[in-house]
Amino acid sequence: MEKYENLTLDEERALYGIKNAEIINCKFDGPADGESALKETSSIYVKSCFFNLRYPLWHTTAGSMENIIMTENCRAALWYDKNLKIINSKLKGIKAVRECENIEIKNSEIDSAEFGWFSNNLKISDTDLISEYPFLNSKDIEIENLNMKGKYSFQYTENCIIKNSYLDTKDAFWHSKNVTVINSVIKGEYLAWYSENLKLINCKIIGTQPLCYARGLVLENCEMVDCDLTFEKSEVAATIKGNIKSIKNPKDGFIKADSIGEIILDSETKCKITIK
Repeated sequence: MEKYENLTLDEERALYGIKNAEIINCKFDGPADGESALKETSSIYVKSCFFNLRYPLWHTTAGSMENIIMTENCRAALWYDKNLKIINSKLKGIKAVRECENIEIKNSEIDSAEFGWFSNNLKISDTDLISEYPFLNSKDIEIENLNMKGKYSFQYTENCIIKNSYLDTKDAFWHSKNVTVINSVIKGEYLAWYSENLKLINCKIIGTQPLCYARGLVLENCEMVDCDLTFEKSEVAATIKGNIKSIKNPKDGFIKADSIGEIILDSETKCKITIK
């Protein structure tokens, strides 16, 4: 296996196309300001490196990255990559992961406004994420212990499982399909409008007007805090511990809660609402 160690590289396509290589303690930075340092590479193992140039990993197939730093100057850092593991790393740049497949991220910090778009088979654990539009139109996602600060999160995602996470976000899960969230907190506004087959288990939901216009919506043993005008036009099966501030015009199914502040029914409904 070829080894590149303790180098400073700033030229265009500095290590283009390398295969079966270790890149250790290298710095991708400098006055030449070259792009695409590791483009079209495969089976690379990157450790303790610093990236400060644009588009560092495009079309990379197989490998790992550990203890790396990518600054905001990397912008579109990982695009069209497959079979990569990222551990103990810091990723910045507006479009950190896009159109990738089989990407695993562990114990990392991510600050990327458009993180994880159009990607398949993402596994993320023990990670902090700051993003405006994370995971747009991505599929087959497994998440555990994610601490996320976002805005328009998980829009158009499919086949997603989230466990033991804290999601501080605005209108998350819009138009999502087949999403399950377990033992997590979801804080925001207008949660999961137009979603399909969303299942929330042992979750705390915080914020106004959640879970409207949804189909196949299931809530099991969930808590709702400051949730008003909930479930409008939704098909729902919900068991809520504690209080729901208000319910408005659910479409079908059932809602059970310990207490309900207000029930607004000014259109026809088939939903059965009961206090336990």
